[in-house]
Amino acid sequence: MPALTAGLIALIVFGVFVLLVLMYAVGVYNTLVRLRNRLENAFAQIEVQLKRRYDLIPNLVETVKGYMKHERETLEAVIKARNAAVSGLQTAAAHPGDPAAMQQLAAAENTLTGSLGRLFALSEAYPDLKANQNMAQLTEELTSTENKVAFARQAYNDSVTAYNTYRQSFPPVFFANMFGHNEDAELLEFADREKIAEAPKVAF
Repeated sequence: MPALTAGLIALIVFGVFVLLVLMYAVGVYNTLVRLRNRLENAFAQIEVQLKRRYDLIPNLVETVKGYMKHERETLEAVIKARNAAVSGLQTAAAHPGDPAAMQQLAAAENTLTGSLGRLFALSEAYPDLKANQNMAQLTEELTSTENKVAFARQAYNDSVTAYNTYRQSFPPVFFANMFGHNEDAELLEFADREKIAEAPKVAF
């Protein structure tokens, strides 16, 4: 009888232990899902602002084209870079946090920023263009959008850091792979971090 009682107690203790482990595992799963959803939502905010930026660029090129007739190569480079960035954003939006997708988007954005920078530098030689009201408005909208992109990117990177830190921590790290959270999410980095942090300005 005492042996039966001891066995029953051991069984109860084991059952309680298993129940606690299951409850903890459910907690880890729910936290990973919540952090992943927060990350994806943060990227969606970047997507909104980048789409707005991409929508402004054709208008910018059309405005500039009438003044900078001898800068066709520069204008074509801007459009090509813009289209590559649109493609990169579509891939990244389908897989937020995926390392390859984030790196592709960052590279495309860096190329686009460089192309726009060359365009604006060349435009300094065209006083009539600088005085154009439509150009001034587009410049202001682009600057405002760049500010919003910078803030949205920071919020996304904060969410990525929170997700990765929890996923890597002990003991959630033991459960993460079981629940399909097999790798860290990728930060969205730009070549010139300081410039992004200061909200890139377009000088006119």
